[in-house]
Amino acid sequence: MALSSFLNRFNEPETLRMAQLGRELRARGIDVIDMSLGEPDFDTPTHIKEAAITAIRENWTHYTPVAGLPDLRAAICQKFKRDNQLDYKPEQIVVSTGAKQSLANAILALVDEEDEVIIPTPFWVTYSELVKIARGRVKAVRTTAESGFKISPQQLEESISDATKLFMFSSPCNPSGAVYTQEELKALVAVFEKHPHVYIISDEIYEYINFGGRHCSIASFSSISDRVIVINGLSKGFAMTGWRLGYMAASVAIAKACEKVQGQFTSGANSITQKAAVAALTSDLRPTQEMVEEFAKRRTLVLSLLQSIPGVVCPSPAGAFYVFPDLRFYFGKTDGETLVQNAADLSMYLLNKAHVSSVMGDAFGEPHCVRFSFANSRDKIKEGWRRISEALAALQVP
Repeated sequence: MALSSFLNRFNEPETLRMAQLGRELRARGIDVIDMSLGEPDFDTPTHIKEAAITAIRENWTHYTPVAGLPDLRAAICQKFKRDNQLDYKPEQIVVSTGAKQSLANAILALVDEEDEVIIPTPFWVTYSELVKIARGRVKAVRTTAESGFKISPQQLEESISDATKLFMFSSPCNPSGAVYTQEELKALVAVFEKHPHVYIISDEIYEYINFGGRHCSIASFSSISDRVIVINGLSKGFAMTGWRLGYMAASVAIAKACEKVQGQFTSGANSITQKAAVAALTSDLRPTQEMVEEFAKRRTLVLSLLQSIPGVVCPSPAGAFYVFPDLRFYFGKTDGETLVQNAADLSMYLLNKAHVSSVMGDAFGEPHCVRFSFANSRDKIKEGWRRISEALAALQVP
């Protein structure tokens, strides 16, 4: 079959591949504990579901405007003002079928062939692949556990060239859980001020899942705000992964460009989801806060369990619901059957030996690490890490 060469430009997301492998084992009757997918294990709050039911009864079942329903775009502007002290107008908002589509819209609207896109590691698996789809060039800047997996102003300055078009990052970060403080962002902004040709995509999908204090958006710095594209959505903070709704805020010119791109792919997002999103964004955030409180307890539990495992180096995540330990201590070791040479081998070893799914760090640009989600019950977390500890203990130098 003569398929398009387009398919060779990018890779399948490892997060989805590992989840599929876990499902295959589960279908064979094996008890697999899922620590691979980034999905809250909570149900969507009742008031949001009721809003969707009302929308169906009121026949909100027709095509929607490409950029989103007017009341939702207005609600998103209210959210930005309430939570981030950012002033956007509805014409600066584009609603999409998930934050992933919002990212794709922005990258396709900005990146030309051979444009450089700076992405600090570790980064969400899709960032680099979307850049490749746009025929841009990924310039990955390595960060370390010692730096809290954050890029420094000096690293940023040294990585920018005349060919740089875009800088992409997430805060809170998937997979590391790193959160940039206002002072850290201010230092990066001072670098961006010297390079007006560089745009910034700020992925803030984990905004509400923040264990250290109030979220700060890089868009709040007026000197560069016209070059910032903020990406957000409902999946993480409102437990609405299956509803598929994301949104972006940007200058009017960029928003219009993204609307044009989306118009040829999916047109407007699901009408019922959009009406539910209005309720989510304008109602009481207590259900979200309760969910985050539980995630905080799970984070404490996971970090305590990690402390008992030899050779693990793991910064405490300030946000999101992952730990991203450096596990190179176990590379080059074997249980007598499997030789673990890298993070990919280790992730597969844990799946087949401990029956715990994870995602190898190579997918995120950090080959020494493995990502584990704690979006699971505390009982499952305890059992999962008991299995992991036993499997790692079985690895010895050959």
